[in-house]
Amino acid sequence: MTGPLGQTLTLAAYYAVLAVLAVYGAHRGLMVYLYYRHRRDAPQPAGPLAAWPRVTVQLPIYNEVYVVKRLVESVAAIDYPREALEIQILDDSDDDTREVAQALAERLAARGFAISHRARSHRKGFKAGALQDGLASASGEFLLILDADFVPGPDILKACLPYFADPEVGMVQTRWGHLNRDFSRLTRIQAILLDGHFVIEHTARHRSGRFFNFNGTAGVWRRSCIEESGGWQADTLTEDLDLSYRAQLAGWKFVYLKDCVAPAEVPVDMNGLKSQQHRWTKGSIQTGHKLLPEIWRSSLPWKVKVEAFFHLTNNLSYVLVVLLALLLVPAILIRDRIGWQRLAILDFPLFFGATLSFLAFYVSSQREIGRGWKPTLRSLPLLLSLGIGISINNARAVLEALLGRPTGFTRTPKYSIEGARGEWKTKKYRARGNGSMAGEILLAAYFFACLVFAVRFGYWIAVPFLLVFFQGFASTAALSASSWWNARRRLPGLMHGAG
Repeated sequence: MTGPLGQTLTLAAYYAVLAVLAVYGAHRGLMVYLYYRHRRDAPQPAGPLAAWPRVTVQLPIYNEVYVVKRLVESVAAIDYPREALEIQILDDSDDDTREVAQALAERLAARGFAISHRARSHRKGFKAGALQDGLASASGEFLLILDADFVPGPDILKACLPYFADPEVGMVQTRWGHLNRDFSRLTRIQAILLDGHFVIEHTARHRSGRFFNFNGTAGVWRRSCIEESGGWQADTLTEDLDLSYRAQLAGWKFVYLKDCVAPAEVPVDMNGLKSQQHRWTKGSIQTGHKLLPEIWRSSLPWKVKVEAFFHLTNNLSYVLVVLLALLLVPAILIRDRIGWQRLAILDFPLFFGATLSFLAFYVSSQREIGRGWKPTLRSLPLLLSLGIGISINNARAVLEALLGRPTGFTRTPKYSIEGARGEWKTKKYRARGNGSMAGEILLAAYFFACLVFAVRFGYWIAVPFLLVFFQGFASTAALSASSWWNARRRLPGLMHGAG
């Protein structure tokens, strides 16, 4: 469609996509505003607890041979009366993790811990199923849930439990830290991305009276809150997000402790990150499809309803990024023919609005945890590249959710890497690649050709935009290919257990 009508439709589609992305960018800016408006409104316990209540620590694991020992030992080191503590290892493993976990349980039992190793012969319901099965036999009034890669501090229970003096509080979430933030550029970028969520978004939502969610780990639940809200359900890939919204719809209060940090391991290879992002993205869209109609019908304040909409639909933006990538070059050529000045009134507000909110969001998150703004600024191009590069992977997840295509719960591989040191390339549990790599390679080649064209014919104003998209798709494809190749080359059975 090269005639006037085709050009008009192309530009209309381009600006529509850009406008919706700008709206989601403005929402990110709102989160920064709400964070600073409520920065000093830290939550306080309703009062002292009469006694330390009985707590069950649930450890859902599946093929975690490299990290299960670290996890169980960190739980044993929690500062809490031993007579009031129960530990459940909820083990769905089908490899030697099961024997390691059993030995750890026997060792702690000999030291006087109330610990059980509950091994299922199936993965029905995946993590949600394991948690629900464990709940049936748990003796605790409260439940601390920890994923396999977490290393909680000794004070985690004594920091969280006083907030349950308010009988309406159903869950207390702590902030994730990052054991291997400095391992590589990829882990540093992931740490910044997660900090934006945990430092800015969670704090802003909680302290401004909006809904926020349990993140699947490093949080404490009141047992009655789980039971009265319908329990753990496996009809989405984000059972944590689903239960969080159902509980808050039922009237339970949540508390977020920004200054209580539970460190964990972020993925060290691109395919591991993609697997994690696919699950989170698909699950959030599934949860939105499941619960947004009920949220809109409820008597909740409008600020809660609108925030829930943005929270549960935010990952739709990945589909828009892919559409933007496909429309960018035709739009550049058409605007060059029409004249840039005539369309600058649309381009610049949308572009700078989205860019400034992006800058403010991530720079603020790092500043608020004591990290310098200059290193963060230097990382922003890589942040932007990763967001673009992973868009095909996540757009695929969105479409699968919208089309109702079922997929299993694929856990994220962990390798017991801390700090800047650790070996992972020779270890098993390597995440499988998926079809997104082919799309990344195609789009990287497309934008490289467009760059050559732009330089050859003097479309200099387009070069920075083309370069950002090329770098995003090319770097993601290269890291994905490297991960896939190392997995195939190093160990013949390396892919086993990655599901």
